[in-house]
Amino acid sequence: MKQKIFYFFLSLAVSAFFHQQAHAQSTGLGIFDDQSDVGIVKHKGSGTYDPKLQVYGLSGSGTNIWAKADGFHFVWKRIKGDFILRTNAAFIGKGVEDHRKIGLMVRTSLDSNSKHVNAVVHGDGLTSLQFRKTVGGETEEKKSTITHADVIQLERHGSKYIMSVARKGDLFIEEEVSDIDLGDDVYVGIFICSHNANVTEKATFNNTRIVVPAPASLVAYKQYLGSDIEILDLETQNSRIVYQSPKSLQAPNWMLDGKNLLYNSEGLLYTFDLKTNTPTVFNTGTAKNNNNDHVLSFDGKWLAISSADKTGNSIGWVVSTKGGEPRRVNEIGPSYMHGWSPDGKYIVFCGSRNKEYDVYRIPSAGGAEERLTNSPGLDDGPEYSPDGKYIYFNSVRSGLMQVWRMKADGSEQTQLTNDDYNNWFPHVSPDGKWIEYITFLKSEVAPGDHPFYKHVYLRVMPVGGGPSKVIAYLYGGQGTINTPSWSPDSKHLAFVSNTNLLFPVFPTATN
Repeated sequence: MKQKIFYFFLSLAVSAFFHQQAHAQSTGLGIFDDQSDVGIVKHKGSGTYDPKLQVYGLSGSGTNIWAKADGFHFVWKRIKGDFILRTNAAFIGKGVEDHRKIGLMVRTSLDSNSKHVNAVVHGDGLTSLQFRKTVGGETEEKKSTITHADVIQLERHGSKYIMSVARKGDLFIEEEVSDIDLGDDVYVGIFICSHNANVTEKATFNNTRIVVPAPASLVAYKQYLGSDIEILDLETQNSRIVYQSPKSLQAPNWMLDGKNLLYNSEGLLYTFDLKTNTPTVFNTGTAKNNNNDHVLSFDGKWLAISSADKTGNSIGWVVSTKGGEPRRVNEIGPSYMHGWSPDGKYIVFCGSRNKEYDVYRIPSAGGAEERLTNSPGLDDGPEYSPDGKYIYFNSVRSGLMQVWRMKADGSEQTQLTNDDYNNWFPHVSPDGKWIEYITFLKSEVAPGDHPFYKHVYLRVMPVGGGPSKVIAYLYGGQGTINTPSWSPDSKHLAFVSNTNLLFPVFPTATN
């Protein structure tokens, strides 16, 4: 009964939000409602939105955001409750004043002396968390230990605000402030201030998101947030949302034609046309309890899927990429399919046998399974390298979940990552140069778990191991990249992020 009530109110909230967003679409401001010059400004500011690239451009004047009153340009949305704001921001040009400002802001009102919290990057690189606790009060500041941040995140938990900042490619560093009462209904958005009344500055903002996270009352694996399918350009590191749904969409594979994705939702598989941004149910015959472990063969002709049999156990099946009735591969389960050998002869999977999860391989034509790992603890996510020499996987055997590699016969098992995070699901790029994987925070997730709705990073590292860099900062987890999601040319990645807030300015499912 509680679950039905939850979804009833969620559907009402989504419907109401769609109506509210009609104004945002008419003003051409993407996810935002409107824009304003706050305080006294000499030169009128402006905000624009490129719907193709999903990039914002701001220009603005204003004397400062400091002391007892502010003057700046603000592109904003009204929102209630907890949220996460995130953007990649950069000034255009050298600028005039060292303390010109760009960033994310939360305000009680559009009055110049309003209470506020903002995460700000200055022209000279100073990166700080600024806040005014009372109307007309003095602005206070907490400086970050890093400067020249490219990635800015501001998160609200009740009266606590957390600023997370990073130089592009690095992990976040945090500052926080508590007991800031801005009221429940606030203005949130992106801003620019020239710090000089006679000057107009310009900046760009991409990867801009407003995320409503999971409520504390959400029942895991029974209640779900909405989903965004995103396409990340590795060269620019700009990510575009290509589809949204109030349902749980998971684990996009990139099909060999480069024109379609494949993902799962509510037991079914769907192909997604990247030209028309439309999904179509993929025919898996009687297998209608499919989970997010599905993988395409290297030649693009076959699909290994994981679907529950009559006993409820996840079992491996093989089906043509043209669709049809699948052929069962495993005799026993649970078994979760993860990778094909390049020659198509073997499928590697994570299997639970005698309450121990290990990596196995099995002939794709059927036959006896072979255990490749035997260390205590979870071994998961196996995947072949394009040359067939190695299998990459993740293992908890060294304490935290880390990325490992072994030869195709299971020998020479070697740890590739060794940091203070939990790293899952290594995916090798088709050109054989890079490994993408997802990182969970140790403070949020147990080493053997990869749940929904957490702060996660997508990272890449050289295929043989080495320094990793962050390529995406997001709210997601389970279902984000459980399967290989590289484009065939190794230039793009598909992934799923999550939010309880959907924006119809992006292609959106309405059913």
